[in-house]
Amino acid sequence: MSFSEKEIQKLNERFKEADPSVIIDWAIENSKNAVVTTNFRPYEVAILNAVADVKNDIPVIWCDTGYNTPNTYKHAEEIIEKLGLHIDLYVPKQTSAHRDSVMGIPQIEDPKHAVFTEQVKLEPFKRAMAAHKPDVWFTNLRKGQTALRDSLDILSVSRDGVLKVSPFYHWSDAQLDTYLEERQLPNEHKYFDPTKVLENRECGLHT
Repeated sequence: MSFSEKEIQKLNERFKEADPSVIIDWAIENSKNAVVTTNFRPYEVAILNAVADVKNDIPVIWCDTGYNTPNTYKHAEEIIEKLGLHIDLYVPKQTSAHRDSVMGIPQIEDPKHAVFTEQVKLEPFKRAMAAHKPDVWFTNLRKGQTALRDSLDILSVSRDGVLKVSPFYHWSDAQLDTYLEERQLPNEHKYFDPTKVLENRECGLHT
């Protein structure tokens, strides 16, 4: 799937008020190999449910840093079972126990933090995308999360030329709370991302 910048701009204008299901339907119809990625952070269940409703056999790439909270792992297992997700799990090549003994979790200002981020998040993600070779990548990016994400939109193109589709881009937390409540879907807020430290900091996947 290949679109010009002008075409993507027009599509974003068209989809601004559209229901997520309409956006997902369009993306699936125009894709040859779509995937959805997740880390089971808060509100991730919304995109997983919305995409699975349209295509229930879509590959779900879970890049697990190995530092999730027990609550997040329990939440993930609940969602996987409830939605019947087809999970393809990617983890770092080194265990968290090994890394903790030689590096720990470096602070942002520590030069090792870039190495840490590459090991626990970027490398597994690159490996997953290389294996699946998607032309459409469903994410739950939303406006207001970071400065970078504010510069994106419902549709954007990754550095590798993959069409990123964020059906809930213009939705607020309150709107998502209603969405989850109406569908009796659980949420989980006790989530820890060791690469970001600050909630509004990018980890590198979407830059």
